[in-house]
Amino acid sequence: MRRFKKPSPIIEAGIRYVDHKDDRLLARFITDTGKILPSRLSGVDARHQRQLAKAIKKARFLALIPYTRGHQA
Repeated sequence: MRRFKKPSPIIEAGIRYVDHKDDRLLARFITDTGKILPSRLSGVDARHQRQLAKAIKKARFLALIPYTRGHQA
């Protein structure tokens, strides 16, 4: 018996390629502590999960999004 596979939220939004400059999209796939959500929790397929991980890492390096959230210096 097969389960119904829910479509990826990235495909539903009509996004063809995940861009590192789209911080609103990337923030949806990051936890409060700054970790990248796994695909089994976010519902993203493998190809877009790899694109997401690359985009998040690039955005962190370019200081577009923080490495951790809520950290007070």
